[in-house]
Amino acid sequence: MTDFTMKTDADGVAIITWDVPGKSMNVMSLQGGAELNDLIDAALADDAVKGIVITSGKDGSFAGGMDLNVLADIRSQAGDDAASGLFEFTMNGHHLLRKIERAGMDAKTNKGGKPIAAAVNGTAAGIGYELPLATHRIFMTSNPKARIGLPEILLGIFPGSGGTTRLVRKLGLLGASSYLLEGKLVAPDKAKAAGLIDEVADDPVAAAKDWVLAAKDADLVKPWDAKGYKMPGGAPYHPAGFMNFVGASAMVHGKTQGAFPAAKALLSAVYEGAMVDFDTALRIEARWFTNVLMDPSSSAMIRSLFVNKEALEKGAVRPADIDDQRVGKLGVLGAGMMGAGIALVSAQAGIEVVLVDRDQAAADKGKAYTETYLDKGMKRGKVTADKKEAMLSRITATAELEQLKGCDLIIEAVFEDPAVKAEMTRKVEAIIPEDCIFASNTSTLPITGLAKASSRPEQFIGIHFFSPVEKMLLVEIIKGKQTGPRAVAKALDYVRQIRKTPIVVNDARFFYANRCIIPYGNEAARMVTEGVSAALIDNAARQLGFPVGPIQLGDETSIDLAAKITRATKAAMGNEYPASEADNLVFWMEDLGRLGRKAKAGYFDYDENGKRLGLWKGLLDKYPLAEEQPALQEVQDRLMFSQALEAVRALEEGVIEDIREADVGAILGWGFAPWSGGPLSWLDIIGAAYAAERCDQLAGKFGDRFACPPLLREMAEKGQSFYRRFAPEAKAA
Repeated sequence: MTDFTMKTDADGVAIITWDVPGKSMNVMSLQGGAELNDLIDAALADDAVKGIVITSGKDGSFAGGMDLNVLADIRSQAGDDAASGLFEFTMNGHHLLRKIERAGMDAKTNKGGKPIAAAVNGTAAGIGYELPLATHRIFMTSNPKARIGLPEILLGIFPGSGGTTRLVRKLGLLGASSYLLEGKLVAPDKAKAAGLIDEVADDPVAAAKDWVLAAKDADLVKPWDAKGYKMPGGAPYHPAGFMNFVGASAMVHGKTQGAFPAAKALLSAVYEGAMVDFDTALRIEARWFTNVLMDPSSSAMIRSLFVNKEALEKGAVRPADIDDQRVGKLGVLGAGMMGAGIALVSAQAGIEVVLVDRDQAAADKGKAYTETYLDKGMKRGKVTADKKEAMLSRITATAELEQLKGCDLIIEAVFEDPAVKAEMTRKVEAIIPEDCIFASNTSTLPITGLAKASSRPEQFIGIHFFSPVEKMLLVEIIKGKQTGPRAVAKALDYVRQIRKTPIVVNDARFFYANRCIIPYGNEAARMVTEGVSAALIDNAARQLGFPVGPIQLGDETSIDLAAKITRATKAAMGNEYPASEADNLVFWMEDLGRLGRKAKAGYFDYDENGKRLGLWKGLLDKYPLAEEQPALQEVQDRLMFSQALEAVRALEEGVIEDIREADVGAILGWGFAPWSGGPLSWLDIIGAAYAAERCDQLAGKFGDRFACPPLLREMAEKGQSFYRRFAPEAKAA
């Protein structure tokens, strides 16, 4: 079985088809690269071959990029000299693509080569675009659903198969920056307009073949191989180019705060490569690519955001021997913001939805949320009138519980009050089928307690969405003590239907995500009461890669919600509750009506449109700034350890059963420092021994909340890491 095959037609055009067996989308492997290299050699050496067209045998897609598992294999096989192994691998890829680019041309005259075109018949990402970039002309399908681009930066690496060097030389730094630094994937028409591709065609293979047969020597020479080439926009030593590079550097630092090594490495490769010839630039790119691959941050991001995320989405933790549980008809109880969002994403996935609220007006308002969302999509040209009509037709807004007959899954999203939820559970269970699964979308209330109102506790489960539902990628599934495997399978299959990433946790106060988020906000509030600058706290978090700082996050999620959670926790824990001045801060803000962005007054001041104007000065009147501010590292350690230690405790207590879920859930759920790969990956990066030592230091200075968990202490003593001790394959063994 081969990844690449070649067939030469009667016109002398060799069609090389990329079709990896057993994969829905092509990915590049060592075997595939070797096969493509041999086929290119054969075609260039065959006098009967006039030119080459490279295409895909997959319907609707060209290629999804490099098989990232290959990088891990190369690193492990290289042993103590992993960097040399990765550099050699990268340069081998450059040699192959450069061979395609030069296509047998004479080095001095740039003549005598064979035309090579790419017929991109669907979505192409990563190496799936870098390979076409090395050909002489790119023809892409006119299918508006197809996308093309270089998303590597989103996984903690950058395009290292020549994509970085070629795209900058093709478009200039400014033209290429959004595709390299933001990982944008664009539709064919936009790709053509931006200069990413050359032609859009209904039949890209036929169009590519016609071009190959008519191509002349001059059509094969890339601009950077032609005499007198000048980089669009200017190279770094050019006055205009210099300013472009200064601006790009400022933009990268502004967006990443220095927390993501791949972006800085990419810009370094571009800057250094722009001052030398093309082949030397490829070597520079390969060195920086190897540098990034050797950074533990890169490995952690690839593992969490690619390998582990994909495994969870494919059902890695799904109960075995349970048949397909995809949802046909969904009932949503409560048409507020959360219920309306659940209805939206479910209808979007083709599921029939019954959206129920206390009266018809409330239910209609919930359905209108989807209509407003679709109207915005229509204005942007992403939604058609037919799609809007079809989606809205799937949602039945009603005040009648009888409409829930025939549902195979119910998601309750009513007011966060156990009594209200219990009453609704009993009423609905009297109507729905016996085998219908009942789920509560609660963020804090224990599922085992809510299940007491159910006559079928084995069919009762928690499905915790994050707000706003349509934007957040994570869904937390919570097993109560009596929840059965079919309920878990149902929840997992539903979450996969709506194209979210699921994690499954066992029932405990705040489950997993909120268990880690709440200490993060509390630690920030404690620091404010100690006189630490709120600006220092938020900037410290942003420099760790968090999308927003914890002070700003407090305003976004609302002060009254924090106060409500604090009261509920105090009531539940009694004398064991660790009270602090941070509680008084929250209650004080609540009493003043400074409830956050929604009230246009919180830790920050806001204008009439809800735009932040700056930190509220009244905060300093209540909690004056300390004369001596703490070091940035100390602030960051308090923020990081407050979350990471809760993740360890959740693993210790069995709330988390699979460490992949702890890391993926943290990044997707609340934006935990993505460069780290998640809290457990971060602890592996800094090492258990150092982590335990730092816990002791923080606990000694700030209190027992930083006490080293026994599990982490044991791992420090044994020299262990989480991904060696708790990796899925280790558990299986």
